[in-house]
This record gives sequence, C-alpha cells and structure tokens, in this order.
Amino acid sequence: MAEKKKLKVKIFDKEYSLLVENQEVAAELAEYVNRMMEETQEELPDQPKDTIAIIAALNIAYDLFVERNKYREFSIQATDKIKKIKLLLDESNFISSPS
Repeated sequence: MAEKKKLKVKIFDKEYSLLVENQEVAAELAEYVNRMMEETQEELPDQPKDTIAIIAALNIAYDLFVERNKYREFSIQATDKIKKIKLLLDESNFISSPS
C-alpha cells in the first residue's frame, strides 16, 4: 500500500485536511466537488449549504451513473465485435485448411 500524504483542500469555503495516496488526483477531485457545489449554489442561491451539498452529491452520482452506463455499452459492443472477428477467423481457417 502506498504511503499516505496530507493534503489540505478547500471545498465550498471550508478547508479540509485529507490523508491521500495520490495528491494530484485528490486535489482534482476536490476541485470537481467544489465546482459542482458552486454551480449548484448559483442555480439555487437561496438554499442552505446542506441542501446544496446533497443536490451537488446527486449531480455527481448522476455523472458517475452516466459514465458507468457508457462504459457498459462500450464493453458490450467491444465484446460483440471481438466475437464476430473470432468467428470470421475461425471460418477463414476452416476454409483455408486442407481437407
């Protein structure tokens, strides 16, 4: 297991100290969460911070589900193409093999 390092991040005007394995990735994630919270606040300026946090979390979860579904669809299509290629190769080997 990689050694964990301390990282301070600021999300929605509050500073957090994190123990992370990869500081670059953690900083990027914190920036993403902060951006989602700020965008949510812009859309819902009169809402309390906890409501903004929940809505932002739901938006992030939605993005995750969309990406997972894209990956599943891509994986299914790739598997189907590989099966077709194997069938073509098998047919080609069958046709070209001496009887």
